[in-house]
Amino acid sequence: MSETHQDSGGGNGDFDLTQFYQIFFEEAGENLDLMEQMLLNLNLETADDEVLNGIFRCAHSVKGGAATFGFADVAELTHQMESLLDRLRRHELQPNSAMVDVLLESADASRSLLARHQAGGEGDAMPTGDLVRRISELAAGNATGITPPPVAQVPRSQTVVVKTPSPAPESINKSTRSLEIRIGPLERPEQADAVQELFRDIPGLGTISALPSDAKNTRVFLVETGSTDEDLLDLFAFHVSRDYIKIAERADAGFDSGTAAQAGSALAEAGSPDDPLPGAPLAPLPGFGFFDGAPGAPVSVAENAPGEIKVAPKTPPRSPAASAAAQPEAATIRVAISKVDQLINLVGELVITQAMLAQNSRALDPAVYQQLLSGLADLDRNTRDLQESVMSIRMIPMSIVFSRFPRMLRDLASKLGKKVDFVTQGEATELDKGLVEKITDPLTHLVRNSCDHGVESPAERLAAGKSETGTITLSASHQGGSIVIEVRDDGKGMSRQKILSKAKERGLDVSDQMSDADVWQLIFAPGFSTADVVTDVSGRGVGMDVVKRNIAALNGTVEIDSAEGYGMKVSVRLPLTLAIMDGMSVGVGGEVYILPLSSVVESFQVKADAVSTVGQGSQLVKVRDEYMPVIELEKIFQIPRFDFEKSCDIMVVVEADGSRVALLVDELLGQQQVVVKNLESNYRKVPNVSGATILGDGKVALILDTGALVRRSRH
Repeated sequence: MSETHQDSGGGNGDFDLTQFYQIFFEEAGENLDLMEQMLLNLNLETADDEVLNGIFRCAHSVKGGAATFGFADVAELTHQMESLLDRLRRHELQPNSAMVDVLLESADASRSLLARHQAGGEGDAMPTGDLVRRISELAAGNATGITPPPVAQVPRSQTVVVKTPSPAPESINKSTRSLEIRIGPLERPEQADAVQELFRDIPGLGTISALPSDAKNTRVFLVETGSTDEDLLDLFAFHVSRDYIKIAERADAGFDSGTAAQAGSALAEAGSPDDPLPGAPLAPLPGFGFFDGAPGAPVSVAENAPGEIKVAPKTPPRSPAASAAAQPEAATIRVAISKVDQLINLVGELVITQAMLAQNSRALDPAVYQQLLSGLADLDRNTRDLQESVMSIRMIPMSIVFSRFPRMLRDLASKLGKKVDFVTQGEATELDKGLVEKITDPLTHLVRNSCDHGVESPAERLAAGKSETGTITLSASHQGGSIVIEVRDDGKGMSRQKILSKAKERGLDVSDQMSDADVWQLIFAPGFSTADVVTDVSGRGVGMDVVKRNIAALNGTVEIDSAEGYGMKVSVRLPLTLAIMDGMSVGVGGEVYILPLSSVVESFQVKADAVSTVGQGSQLVKVRDEYMPVIELEKIFQIPRFDFEKSCDIMVVVEADGSRVALLVDELLGQQQVVVKNLESNYRKVPNVSGATILGDGKVALILDTGALVRRSRH
């Protein structure tokens, strides 16, 4: 591992920074994601000061953490980004698309470098020399031909929202102050020396010089700066806890050390991040939880509006204990996914146990066991509430998935020379985290397809009477027990004739009389592509078959609707979660099977003469003027039958992939929630079965794969 952690080298006083690595990697990722979103939404003509400050803070936070942990490559790259962003937020440069491009590429490079450090430094590091050179040229104004004005001529912008009716005098903000800053006592005094680098790295921050120290393990500095005490505390906190920093006005300075200075000193002594001085020119920079006194209390950047600070009314100095007691409680905590999965598994076992108790108590006399049965009813209700609450922990909004696509579409549209607007709907719709991770790749392919194959070039769109900018819409919504995700575009749609021609060329069994829905399904055939030219974007005939296979593996379905010249829509339907589902239990012989309730359409009793036998022994049943295939579960699973006089006379109609089949069963046992157990990890893959569950009597019941049964009926 190429990284090194700091070590005090002194017995019980050792301080190992590696314990904070994971928090840093998570928060650095959040900062880079937030930076990317703000860059993509940046208006180049009327750049908002709050947005520019927010982007700068994200880069600065990543840089500060990387420098603290010794990740020099990340710190160097983000330092260069920070320099460019600092000139932008001071209005010394006008933002342009080249700057946005290089900052987005640098954010990607930072992610790659961080991923390498997280993996223990394995593999070759991504070269960043070209990025650093481009950023430097843009920061110097060379790339756009702009000669930056002298720094002194451009006033520092006041962009924060100060929630107080009486701002501090303007002279406080702009005057250069002379401060004496004491840092210590520290077990490793060299930590304090790192703050000197901040004045070298951040233009306009001021000057710093070391003074003789009168105390052991303490550093004293003379600082000339226009920044507030709170700004300095935020910056220094990347290297030293606030508790060890004291800021005082120099007696020989020409600054009026009045109320504001006293409040600043009191704040520094208390170490509270919550009471910044009135009139602070910059919002507090988001820090990492492990720097602010109490290790392991991360701060979420997204919880506060970018560039907004809250100014509290003037209060007398508080002791550190009182200050800590006044801190607001954290709204969120970080929990490892493995712990959540373990909790869900235990709740699943609890559901099974509750079902067993409920089943065994059915024969009890309510008059004799009234109290016991009442307790079991409460247990049933509480178990269901607990299960819903625990399942909601894993549910995350679709905005997490949707946020990946604006950047990808921007780059892809630029490469293809197309203009595309990206619209999202239903970002708050929630889906199980496990499904979110698995659906991201299929959705990425569908969105890329819409941009590449669907949306036309600006010239083609204008010739067709459309606006030159195409629209791709990504939406999510709940429908029953499922979530439906749609990818729509207003492009040229699919050509029925072109798809049929390609299918005939490949020797597929097609005819001109096929319905549109069947024609659209042809694009899911392995290796099928209608692209005339193979590019690095698409046209190799891989992808759509993988998309359908991946979605089917999640017990989901995918449907296509298209109108040539007007666009197309791809609808993906998924269960809300893979852990617990509503099912219908059916009996065949002595076996019990579970059907996903979301697939069940209806059930009815059928007479023997209503079933017709066609070629090769296949059977059909007529249901309201519609013939549908009949599947006998008894034959598929070769169930031994001992009650020879009994015959299957109940049919359950299930739907999957847009088709319906009728399953022949002995009896309907009822509806219930079942805990899904993965059969492959515990046994092996079984045809026509998607999983298993444990019933209340302790028996194992197989959960049927309705999609596979429907596909079987087609063949």
